[in-house]
Amino acid sequence: MNTRITLAVISMVLATSAAQAKPLSRIIAEMGLTPADFEVVSANSNELLASGPSAGKERSWVNDETGSKGVIRIGAVQDNCVILQHFVEPAGENAREIRTRRCNDGNGNWILSP
Repeated sequence: MNTRITLAVISMVLATSAAQAKPLSRIIAEMGLTPADFEVVSANSNELLASGPSAGKERSWVNDETGSKGVIRIGAVQDNCVILQHFVEPAGENAREIRTRRCNDGNGNWILSP
């Protein structure tokens, strides 16, 4: 699970800050999400994809511990990959959109991909 969280963070980092290298902890802090939020996002992404990917399908999430919330939407399906749109609302901050790409490895696992 920690590996998936780390991969999710790295993927979000690549999607949100391509030009400037920053420490991972700083990027997470700037986004306003905690590691616990990333765990909730990752679990809900997996559940959304487990029931079969189709464009437009959504799943809401809330982390009661932090007050952060969001929606995950399947934006597109391309071969064995999907583009996920994450509309995140960190506690007390404005909503942000982050996009990630996951591909099915053939064994039912959805792996974050560049």
